[in-house]
Amino acid sequence: MTTNHPPEPGEGRVLGLDVGRKRIGLAVSDPLGLTAQGLKVLERRNWDQDLASLVEIGRAYQVQEVLVGLPRHMNGRLGEQAEEILKLAQTLAKALGAKVVTWDERLSTVEAERLLIHADMSRRRRRQVVDQVAAALILQAYLDSRPQNSQDA
Repeated sequence: MTTNHPPEPGEGRVLGLDVGRKRIGLAVSDPLGLTAQGLKVLERRNWDQDLASLVEIGRAYQVQEVLVGLPRHMNGRLGEQAEEILKLAQTLAKALGAKVVTWDERLSTVEAERLLIHADMSRRRRRQVVDQVAAALILQAYLDSRPQNSQDA
């Protein structure tokens, strides 16, 4: 499990996951690893179908790294769902030949909801996209934390 040494920008796309009990929000980076775009929301079915859908998406986008938001309590301890999420991310990364990176996702859904309310989105539409927006926020925070491309210096 890699958490401290992210790859340099430009080393391939990163797939960001905001895994919940009912849905998985997905975001993907651009090929240079600079910006995150919300991709979609997968309704969770079962372990095999969820994994197959994620592998298909990862291959389609030529993902080199999987970023998984880890649910933590406000005191920093891992949430009860963290083990399942880590297992899913590790299995996905192995199937894709990609690295796994974890990221603290505390309050990402709250922030996503706030942004969507500010955009005056209807409650019904917010429910449909909040997990995707949360995944994009988590992924963008991670991308922003990486060292800048040495060519920009």
